[in-house]
Amino acid sequence: MSPDQIGFALLYLGVFLLLGKWLRVRVKWLQNLFLPSSVIGGFLALLLGPQVLGKILGSFVSEDSFWTNGIVSENVIETWSTLPGLMINVVFATLFLGSTIPHVSKVWNLAGPQIAFGWTMGWGQYVVGVAIALLILSPVFGLPPMTGALIEIAFEGGHGTAAGMAGTFEKMGFAEGYDLAVGLATVGLLSGVIVGIVLINWAIRRNKTKVVDNVEGFSELKKQGIIEFENREPAAKMTVRPESIEPLSLHFALVGLAILVGYFILQLLILIEDVTWGAFTDSAFMTYIPLFPLAMIGGIIIQLIFKKIDKTEIMDRKMVNRIQGFALDVLIVSAMGTISLDIIGEYIVPFLLLAAAGIAWNVFGILILAPRIIPSYWFERAIGDFGQSMGVTATGLLLMRVVDPDNKSPALESFGYKQLVYEPLLGGGIVTALSVPLIFKFGALPFFIFSVAMCLLGLLAGLLYFGKKGRTGKRG
Repeated sequence: MSPDQIGFALLYLGVFLLLGKWLRVRVKWLQNLFLPSSVIGGFLALLLGPQVLGKILGSFVSEDSFWTNGIVSENVIETWSTLPGLMINVVFATLFLGSTIPHVSKVWNLAGPQIAFGWTMGWGQYVVGVAIALLILSPVFGLPPMTGALIEIAFEGGHGTAAGMAGTFEKMGFAEGYDLAVGLATVGLLSGVIVGIVLINWAIRRNKTKVVDNVEGFSELKKQGIIEFENREPAAKMTVRPESIEPLSLHFALVGLAILVGYFILQLLILIEDVTWGAFTDSAFMTYIPLFPLAMIGGIIIQLIFKKIDKTEIMDRKMVNRIQGFALDVLIVSAMGTISLDIIGEYIVPFLLLAAAGIAWNVFGILILAPRIIPSYWFERAIGDFGQSMGVTATGLLLMRVVDPDNKSPALESFGYKQLVYEPLLGGGIVTALSVPLIFKFGALPFFIFSVAMCLLGLLAGLLYFGKKGRTGKRG
């Protein structure tokens, strides 16, 4: 494939992003679902590509006709299929770049209940998923036990993590796991918004919310995804003079440096394994670890270094957010546009079982566990974790904005602090990246037992410590 073809594929991706945004502005039901333009564009690319439109047109043209691929050529599909694995490294490298890392005591006091709740929800997805894999998916459908990790990978991790695990699945002989994970991530994102809005209406009617009493606070422009003129702010700060270096170029270089640090960490881990336990056990566990969680660690390292040496504060968090958002949009369109509908169709029953189990566990968590773990403003705070547990952090932020539009509760602040502890481990962190290799190497049953222990740890901490403080009238 030539550089011109690769360049065209990237430009073509931009066309679908624009079409997704246009549809979001024009179609009311898409606005009411608050679907990101990247998801809409990804669906459109899938429908107009070889798997839907191509198959329809293939009935009327010869096999070697251009139209057997719809309007998305093979070269475009080939280029797009590599993008998710690249872009996820950018997304995770930017998680903590430019962020202020608060003192541990402040994080614990404010976000402790949400850490306990999120920990319970995340590990619970492994418990539910692996149990289904051991009892049904493996013995009945012949799927490998690592299928049980797909709920957490797709629901907590979202499209980015699902796509980032593609190489890991392939190395373990379960390449289908990528398509199933991306499909589950799509289900999680859609159901997260739909079920989340239903739960918000239920909570308002039952007086479970303390801030709002209706959900009509979104203007037409907000539903369209457009910021009102009077509320528009700069997308980022100019921290350096463009004649010396373009600010975007500087931040892009820092993101690249963070990814390189993560890459060197990964190579060091592989080398250590080769000369230590790997040499005696003939194992290569570290080679299964994807790069993206280590890119996140690289970002933390770069941030800590800059915190010490950068007295002029040239790193701007808003600029980092723009880079992260761009990478995530590209990732979602390319991942959804290249997902295999044939594989999902082949495993439709296991796919639906995992999707239903994941949704049921998350709904159980917010309705039953959250009010017993989070002592104050439990719904405003738990709905953010619910949204994140169903898809992406943006879904959680959206749902929190609906129930607390003016940030009158501690929900947004505690949710942000919780991410500092949660993201490095679950929801696409180290645990998520290691879950499939661990099941592959050591079996599903040991991982299931460990997941139950971790889930109980979060549950007991929430019920017996944070929840008890709330019941005794102490501040939580």
